[in-house]
Amino acid sequence: MNKRQQSAQNTRKKLIQAALKLLKEKGFKAINVEEITKEAGVAKGTFYIYFKRKEDIISEYSRYPFKEIADELKNKQDTNLIDRLTHYFYRFMECVEFHGINICREWIKDVIDPNNINNSQDGQKWVYDFEMLKEILENAVQNNELKKDTPIELLTHLIISQLYGMMTCWCMSDGKFEPLDWSDKFCKIQLNSILKEFLI
Repeated sequence: MNKRQQSAQNTRKKLIQAALKLLKEKGFKAINVEEITKEAGVAKGTFYIYFKRKEDIISEYSRYPFKEIADELKNKQDTNLIDRLTHYFYRFMECVEFHGINICREWIKDVIDPNNINNSQDGQKWVYDFEMLKEILENAVQNNELKKDTPIELLTHLIISQLYGMMTCWCMSDGKFEPLDWSDKFCKIQLNSILKEFLI
């Protein structure tokens, strides 16, 4: 990567971090492009080199923190599937809570509204999260942890609906629902029940 590319990457990162900071503090509707660029310390026109609208930052950022979880799971291949899924669940909710309820609301809005212009197949957070979880289960089949006839799509939908249900409950309760606490309960009580007939 040359200096110009590095500088462009740093500017893009500054804009994303500035937007996320403001979003945590004020909520999405209360911020505008001018505030984002001021917080990032760049000219207003610079924003439009990297993004068309402020919504694009949320869409792009919706994958980043969760990629770390996928990388962590690659280093946990010696643990059993239930432990890996528990780790995934806990870290997923840890990321959600860390980024705050305002960012979580934008992630959910991006998924729930079918008319949202960010809802492209390759850009949507739901698709990204679904594929990551599906890959964990597919790897378990390949590693003979799950039976060959395991309904991967069905199990992925069941498990991800719990993740998104907890995110939604957290937003609807205005932070009173505790996602990490409920993730722990789900993993201890339900996860094994969902998978037990398919485990080898």
